[in-house]
Amino acid sequence: MKRAAIIMAGGKGERFWPKSRAGSPKQFLSLTGDGKTMIQLTVERLLPVVDIEDIYVVTNRAYRPLVARQLPGLPAGNILCEPRAKNTAPCVAYAAAVLAARYGDAVMCVLPSDHIVQNKPLFADTLELAAETAQAGDNLVTIGITPTYPETGYGYIKFLRRTAGAAVYPVDRFVEKPDADTARAYLDAGCYLWNSGMFVWKVSTIQKNLAAFLPELAAGAARITAAWGTGGCEAAVERMFEECASVSIDYGIMEKARNIFTIPGSFGWDDVGSWLSLERINRTDAKGNFAKGDVVETGTENCIFVADGRLIAAVGVENLVVVDTPDVTLVCSKDNTQDVKKIVEKLRAAGRTQYL
Repeated sequence: MKRAAIIMAGGKGERFWPKSRAGSPKQFLSLTGDGKTMIQLTVERLLPVVDIEDIYVVTNRAYRPLVARQLPGLPAGNILCEPRAKNTAPCVAYAAAVLAARYGDAVMCVLPSDHIVQNKPLFADTLELAAETAQAGDNLVTIGITPTYPETGYGYIKFLRRTAGAAVYPVDRFVEKPDADTARAYLDAGCYLWNSGMFVWKVSTIQKNLAAFLPELAAGAARITAAWGTGGCEAAVERMFEECASVSIDYGIMEKARNIFTIPGSFGWDDVGSWLSLERINRTDAKGNFAKGDVVETGTENCIFVADGRLIAAVGVENLVVVDTPDVTLVCSKDNTQDVKKIVEKLRAAGRTQYL
């Protein structure tokens, strides 16, 4: 059966402000030492499993030129543009509608565009197993991440251990982001995984579930499939996104469906959710500092410095994130990196859109 991959790349990446802006969000930035952007790395690790002509990017209309420039090998027709952001369920429904029109049915791998994977061969092996499991029946497969510490910022997947030594497990339930004590209990239990947001299923399987749990969205997607290759396709896409509710694939489908399986992944995954990720995915110095760009420091510990043209000079500070851009300098405690979005919200409310 044909395999296709859907890369979701419409997000704004506001927790990576001020580097991530409306015109160039996180997925189009290079945050690792190899100079490759997040979306380029996503495509690169897919290629052992999915051919480039079967990789699709779903993104905001404004980001089409960025996708085309950063992924020159991707066919132009494989850039699917959303008229407006409506969360992940409409994104998946749109992509499934296109794949149904082009292939009839296919194994569909759905991945975010802004994650980091350290062990690419192991990731490819895990995705291969997920594709085989999805193809074997009406199975919804999610790749979970074996937790290495009690993270409170991720949702979790509770799975059932029915066979010793198995690689694929039935999912018991999805659980929301826990508090610290609950996260430690999940880690100790050994039957919880971080919810990575990576899914694999057949097009026909996800369409059955959309029809069962989100029928209005399924009807809109069916109109896209019917209009594919005609002059009415763009109008069908516009209509679906105008009429559909904003809902995540987790809430809309995965928390309600049957035949859900998970595969634990241990391939060095990071969702790069805030500036703190830089010290996890890059090498730090002996004092725990990470520096990118022109940085001179003395007596500093456990800091993250990102310079863009100008010199950052730091003396005797600890546990700070300092990000300098041509028009904005961010200074943030490492304990409050999740609150960077609040600055973005304040700037938006004040109408200072030149900084967004």
